[in-house]
Amino acid sequence: IARRLASGGEPLILAARDQSEAEALAAELGTPARAASVEEAIAEAGTVILALWLDTLKVVEPHEAPLLENKVVVDPSNPVAYDASGPHRTLPDGVSSGSIVAGMLPASAHYVKAFGTFGSQDFVNGANREPRRAVLLYATDDDVAAAEVERLIRVAGYDPVKAGGLAAAVRIESFGDLNSRMMDVDEARAAVAATVPV
Repeated sequence: IARRLASGGEPLILAARDQSEAEALAAELGTPARAASVEEAIAEAGTVILALWLDTLKVVEPHEAPLLENKVVVDPSNPVAYDASGPHRTLPDGVSSGSIVAGMLPASAHYVKAFGTFGSQDFVNGANREPRRAVLLYATDDDVAAAEVERLIRVAGYDPVKAGGLAAAVRIESFGDLNSRMMDVDEARAAVAATVPV
């Protein structure tokens, strides 16, 4: 996500559990990226992308919640784990990681589920597709979050299409009916309208 946003010229503050990893990525990306501690990055940013595994988010988010007051919070998490048999859902059917993450945020935060519909390789390869851009779907009930994530999706080289409110997050997460589907705007709007979440 950071590479795609940086390639579109978006200023970034990168943070990681191991700050040396954030510093290395910031050095690789160059201007406009820089590294900071997790607390500094959240405090300074207006928009925070919580690019963490769901189980990690459950531990980190409550600790950082006071810093997320009034921030746009973008959540790309998916309820997925891997074992010898391959990937599997970690939540009951119909329960989204989005509902869990949103439920841990301060009431003033502007939550949006986005940037988690493709694996990293597909995400990189699908950007700035021609002749018609590919779509990144998002889900939110918040107008402030919707406006910001649409801007970021365009910066990343995609067209934004809203899948619905928070209840639609399950559709764009792993194992959802709209996940991992490379579509243009017309195809995405038709898919959102034609299918019903289970």
